[in-house]
Amino acid sequence: MGSNMIMIHPGGERMGGVRLSADDMESLKLEDLEDIMTQTSFVTYVSPAVNSSGQAVYGAENTPTTVYGVNQDYLEIRRYRVQDGEMFSEQDIRTAAKVCLVGKSVTDELFPDGQNPIGKVIRFGTIPLRIIGVLESKGYNSMGMDQDDLILAPYTTVQKRMLAITHLQEIICSAVTEDYTDEAIEEISQILRTNHRLKDTDGDDFSIRSQQELSSMMSSTTDTMTVLLAVVAGISLLVGGIGIMNIMYVSVTERTREIGLRMSIGAKGRDILAQFLIEAVLISVTGGLIGVVFGVGASLLVNLLASYPVFIQPWSVILSFAVCTVTGVFFGWYPARKAAGLDPIEAIRYE
Repeated sequence: MGSNMIMIHPGGERMGGVRLSADDMESLKLEDLEDIMTQTSFVTYVSPAVNSSGQAVYGAENTPTTVYGVNQDYLEIRRYRVQDGEMFSEQDIRTAAKVCLVGKSVTDELFPDGQNPIGKVIRFGTIPLRIIGVLESKGYNSMGMDQDDLILAPYTTVQKRMLAITHLQEIICSAVTEDYTDEAIEEISQILRTNHRLKDTDGDDFSIRSQQELSSMMSSTTDTMTVLLAVVAGISLLVGGIGIMNIMYVSVTERTREIGLRMSIGAKGRDILAQFLIEAVLISVTGGLIGVVFGVGASLLVNLLASYPVFIQPWSVILSFAVCTVTGVFFGWYPARKAAGLDPIEAIRYE
């Protein structure tokens, strides 16, 4: 969606102690858009945004979608590219021309036979729109939204012909770079407060969000999931470690006479300790190897069947083997120590 994108919405105003919904407010005007364009030094692209949801129709085909009213900068801000045809012009915006660009999902639904949509006239509600361009496919974003299910039209067309409004529902900007996002937000905030004649004691009648905010929200959710998975993995390791300890206890008990015999012919305690520690580590590392094979296999299967992108980091495989080794040593130490401390005479006599 663009790492340096900034979104400005109306909102934050109270009336009679009740905070109004952004849909009920008309605080963003074209003057705000023009001032942001001309008075900021940390913003490169600015686009108004108004939208209307409904049914797009062509012939016998139809699909529910959303028309976004924007300007030419929208493509740069959202990183869209025109695959076929062209973007609408400044003249189209001034005259509120009935032209549009369509995303791939809309194209596939309205033109299932594969015909070229350029020049075709579709209907959105009661408004005819002539297709002058087709956007390159962007697929789904990280929140699961189809970025190809849209129609782009001049914002004046959506304002005047579809919504009959003069205000803006949203202003979308692009900071010079991601590092200057905070400075750009500060500039925009000052401009809007000045334009809206807000006092120092007044709250903002707009809200500004950046991709960094959305990223931090998603990171917070991801961190929670990471902690949850770490707890589950910790419980699994504990259960696996107890299993290894039990196996080693059984092994020591079954091989008590063997241990006594080895010690009687010269084996030292450290030799017995090493023998059982190596056995415990081999058991855990073998389990780790099987786990890695199944994990990689399952990841590739998900990639193949669900088309989810999968990236297996080498450090995660190395870490898993390290954890397996530590688990084997930790839980194998006590049974091995017990075996090393056996009295050779008593061990030989053990039945």
